[in-house]
Amino acid sequence: MNKLAHKLLNRTLRKKRVRAIVTGTTERPRLSVYISNLHITAQLIDDTTHQTIAYVTTVGQKTVTGTMTDKAVWIGTEIGKKAKAAKISTVVFDRGGRLYHGRVAALADAARKSGLEF
Repeated sequence: MNKLAHKLLNRTLRKKRVRAIVTGTTERPRLSVYISNLHITAQLIDDTTHQTIAYVTTVGQKTVTGTMTDKAVWIGTEIGKKAKAAKISTVVFDRGGRLYHGRVAALADAARKSGLEF
């Protein structure tokens, strides 16, 4: 097994461990974060009804420029605004197999500053 395949396997196993514990409800939906090489996506998911409540991505956004950390901060503030519009104040954070560091932490801090509690 090469190094890249090993890293992907480890991330997949971490993601499954996190998802075995973290579940979103109607009162407290799951804030799921996905980070690719170029873009960041965050969505609020109600796992009991299998519906996405709010969704924000950098794909197709011409105004979002800068580093990936800057994009993560923008995503965090925008998902916080959409959560307020949907009358959601508390969420469960799903980091998606990534470590809580860097871009994921920046997104979480920006979401907390915009009013989300987790």
